[in-house]
Amino acid sequence: MPRIPFVTPDTAMTPEQRKVYDAVASGPRGIVQGPLLAALHRPELADKWQQLGELLRYRTTLPARLSEIAILVTAQRWRCQLEWHLHEGFALAAQVPRAVIDDIHAGRRPANADTDALAVYDALESQRFRGVRSAADLARQLINGDRYAMVAATGGHF
Repeated sequence: MPRIPFVTPDTAMTPEQRKVYDAVASGPRGIVQGPLLAALHRPELADKWQQLGELLRYRTTLPARLSEIAILVTAQRWRCQLEWHLHEGFALAAQVPRAVIDDIHAGRRPANADTDALAVYDALESQRFRGVRSAADLARQLINGDRYAMVAATGGHF
């Protein structure tokens, strides 16, 4: 049972709620699920939230596998079971190796990940635990400004 009642087509929806619901359902997600069903109580919030999520997942400059790694690192760090459950399958579909997923799930730095995947992992871990980013960190991780912004935003959103 959700803590906040979900707004669904089976409940009485306002025209504003229906507009946002239909936009999400007809967009790249193809389905309205999870927290968006609760956020629909405030259609403007749900709409802005889904737009940001759509940008970070479907119109990002990151390859899908790096985006999914960022989401999994965030889900593991904050023990967000819903995000983990949803995105573990997306990560597999994006060709993230099972061993990398298992290491992230266990809270370990992925032992056999490629340089780009490790850069995403390290960027999010250092940001969360130290709260600062040094120029040396950025240079070492080979993330340009745009990619770092997308990694940081993805980690913050999910």
